[in-house]
Amino acid sequence: MAFLFSGNQCLLFFLLLLLLALSLFSATSAAIGALDNSTDLSSLLAFKAASTTSGGDASGIIIAANWTTDAPFCTWVGVGCSRRRPRVVSLNLSSFSLQGTISPHLSNLSFLSSLDLSNNSLSGTIPDTLGRLPRLATLLLRQNLLSGPIPPSIFNMSSLVIINLSYNNLSGSLPIPAMLPRIDNISITDNLLTGQVPYCLAQCSTLRRIDLARNKLTGSVPSSFGNLSELVKLSLGQNQFTGAIPASIGNLTKLQYLSLAFNDLEGEIPEEMGNLVNLQYLYLDMNGIEGSIPISFGNASKMILLSVSSNNLTGPVPATLANSMPFLRNLRMAGNALSGGLDFIASLTNCRDLNTLVAMANQFEGVLPDACGNLSTNLEYFLVSQNHIIGSIPAGLGNLSSLISLALSTNELTGTIPRTLWRVAKLQTMYLGSNRLTGSIPTNIGLMTNLALISFAENEFSGQIPDSIGNISRLQILQLAVNKLSSSIPLSLLSLTSLIYLDLNKNRFEGLLLPQMAKLKAIDYIDLRSNQLSGNISSALGELQSITYLDLSNNSFHGQIPQQLGRLFNVKYLNLSHNFLSGVIPKSFSNLSYMNSLDLSFNMLEGEIPEGKIFSNVSITSLMENRALCGAPQFKFPPCPTNVTTSTSRAKLRLLKYVLPSIASVVVFLACFSLLVKKIIRKKAKTSFMEESPCLNYHRWIPYFELARATDNFSEANLLGRGSIGKVYKGSLDDGLVVAVKVLNLEVEGASRSFDAECCTLGQVRHRNLVKIISTCSNLEFKALVLEFMPNQSLDKWLYSENQCLTLLQRINIMLDVSMGLDYLHHQHHHVIVYCDLKPSNILLDEDMVAKISDFGIAKLMLIDNNSTTPTNNTGTVGYMAPEYGSTRGVTIRGDVYSFGILLLELVTGKKPVDTMFSGELNLRQWVCNAYPTTMMEIVDNNILRTEFTNLQQHSDGVNILHRCLSSIIEVGLHCSKDLPNERFLMKDVVPMLQEIKNRVLVN
Repeated sequence: MAFLFSGNQCLLFFLLLLLLALSLFSATSAAIGALDNSTDLSSLLAFKAASTTSGGDASGIIIAANWTTDAPFCTWVGVGCSRRRPRVVSLNLSSFSLQGTISPHLSNLSFLSSLDLSNNSLSGTIPDTLGRLPRLATLLLRQNLLSGPIPPSIFNMSSLVIINLSYNNLSGSLPIPAMLPRIDNISITDNLLTGQVPYCLAQCSTLRRIDLARNKLTGSVPSSFGNLSELVKLSLGQNQFTGAIPASIGNLTKLQYLSLAFNDLEGEIPEEMGNLVNLQYLYLDMNGIEGSIPISFGNASKMILLSVSSNNLTGPVPATLANSMPFLRNLRMAGNALSGGLDFIASLTNCRDLNTLVAMANQFEGVLPDACGNLSTNLEYFLVSQNHIIGSIPAGLGNLSSLISLALSTNELTGTIPRTLWRVAKLQTMYLGSNRLTGSIPTNIGLMTNLALISFAENEFSGQIPDSIGNISRLQILQLAVNKLSSSIPLSLLSLTSLIYLDLNKNRFEGLLLPQMAKLKAIDYIDLRSNQLSGNISSALGELQSITYLDLSNNSFHGQIPQQLGRLFNVKYLNLSHNFLSGVIPKSFSNLSYMNSLDLSFNMLEGEIPEGKIFSNVSITSLMENRALCGAPQFKFPPCPTNVTTSTSRAKLRLLKYVLPSIASVVVFLACFSLLVKKIIRKKAKTSFMEESPCLNYHRWIPYFELARATDNFSEANLLGRGSIGKVYKGSLDDGLVVAVKVLNLEVEGASRSFDAECCTLGQVRHRNLVKIISTCSNLEFKALVLEFMPNQSLDKWLYSENQCLTLLQRINIMLDVSMGLDYLHHQHHHVIVYCDLKPSNILLDEDMVAKISDFGIAKLMLIDNNSTTPTNNTGTVGYMAPEYGSTRGVTIRGDVYSFGILLLELVTGKKPVDTMFSGELNLRQWVCNAYPTTMMEIVDNNILRTEFTNLQQHSDGVNILHRCLSSIIEVGLHCSKDLPNERFLMKDVVPMLQEIKNRVLVN
């Protein structure tokens, strides 16, 4: 049967068919969409299961509560979806404390374009399946614990733009890129990569940044890198590259940052590098590069830092080097064999922001040009020591008003010190030693009150040390050895209580060794040998408890060796030879357990050679040429006489016949009296705790015999440490409580006063971050403090032990604990308490790694009124003590703040302030200042950068989270350690700052 439709009917039928088709298509699309959504959901849940979070932190709670099927996954924290469809396009879980591994199921997120898992604790390998993500443009896995090789599939992703795998433990070789047409940034610094850099990496023509620093890469720097015309940063430092710098590097005209430092490169610097007109930072340090500095370097008109130190460079520096470098701030050329004159200094006068000029340890000759006086007034470091510079010191150096360190030592300079130099009021270190300078030390030196180090040794200075030197209250090191100085040692010099190093040897000083030497409480090193000093050796030297080196040899001292020298418990080297000393060798020398060198030769000593540690190791030459020493048969000295002659014996017998009865009567009387006294003493000893330590009368009483049992009779096996006034033992009391027992050596002067002061002080303070006192035990013959035992020992051992390592979060917690302890002492206690000796060895850690301040001796703690100062003879430990200590102002709470600032910088850098690297022109604070903020990450402790940074848990509002955290800590440390006390923070302000830093670490 045939049906006929009108035109309208045909149209209606067609519309019905179209609606049916659309309905079927929508249903099919919905089904497919549901299937895709379920794939993304299952992938995310698999990732959550594989990467567990550390319990208790805010990030972990958020993920546990938020990543559930009760809500669409597009609403989950860190998950970003497309606007057009519910598909995952980004996953940002940076700084979420993630642990576990990276799930390979992430490869099912087929629309994923950005994956950021930085700043976590993820371990295991990088899944090879990530290379299957067809749209992935950004892959950020930096700062984790990932290991194993980099999957080759990742270097085959055509969509990839940024890959950052830095600060992990990745090993193996760098994969050969097969297809990275869009790549912009490759950063794999601080890993364990080996092998060579693939030459075909240069095929990635879109690359702008390559950072492969701090690995173990070998081979040569690929010459094919010269094809990367868009490159702005190339960082290959601290690897094991060999060969020459390829000339093709000169093709990278957009390059701004180039680091090839700390490798094994050789050959010459290519002339073509002068084509790098946009270069701002150039690091070529610590290689074996030869040849001269190219003249073409002068084309780099945007240069800010140029460092070629520690190579084998020769020839002159181009005179026009910096003519076209107006922005140059840092020029380092130390440790080469550069020669010629210093004409290039004239070109540096164009650099108005110049901060550092280091040209030491070369072969420069000629004179210091007058242009030195026209250098930037911002110049802080002018270091040209160890060259062949002649002539006089230019007067123009006095124009450099910002100069902090001046080093002209080990040259051939002549003439006198120009008067204009004393205008440089900020100068802290002045090295003029090992020249041929003449004249006297000007009295104007007293105007330079910021000087901490004066080195004028090995010159031809004459006259006397000016009295004005006593105005330099911050002076710590004074080297005037091997000159022609005369007269007596001025009293003003002996008032410098901050002085730690005094070397006046081989001069013509005369007169007595005054008892005022005892004021040098911080002194560590004294060398007065080969002068014309005379008289008795002052017994006041025995009060120099910090000294480790003392040389008084080759003078004209006479009389006996003071017994008080036996109190120098820290001395390691003692030389009294070539004098006119008489009498016996003090037996107290046997107690000097740290002494390893003793020389008493060429004197007039007599009597028995004592026994003990040093006398069992001393050589025969150290005792030779004395009058009548005896004993020590190992050195073939004659035995000491023990028998008397017959006539002498008879005379003594006749004397005893008449004297003995009288003596016997006295002895009987004294014996009876002694019994009575002992009875009283025993009765007093039972209550001595209550009588002698009134501040602690609410603590438990522990008798001597229990302490003896607890420490196995104070066995060396239980010894925890020793100090200048006693020893500390570990003990277990009768009730099982483990304690630390601090036993004082009552023979040490001041020990008893220290005991009483520490008892009273600790009896009054109560705080979580101060070591708690449990009890005391005290009588006339024995004094001990019983303190809580700290099983994790001192912070010093954790910072510098190979078997122990602190995470960044632990370091922040320790900083916060110490700051709260000091805040309590300074601001919350009813007295203001100045601690005076903050350092890692005085910070102890309990079983939970809670930090507590310890060692509250009389020499380290004073009770004062608010905002006042207290004079003290003990200024703390070298490197940590504030610059103003030793001045007439005494000590204040801001001195503790300075020590705390140095401690912060030490915790971040892992460097002690007395590290040997700071024995020259730099100290720890200056070193950090030089690196902050541009090269800050280069000075951070490797334990933080390589493995421990992953404990950092903070909000992710920038590319370099770790950098911001460390920067905040360093800022606090630098502010706390400022030279002027009034410019430092107070501890009550530091505590909330550190709390905020910790919160940013823990909370997203």
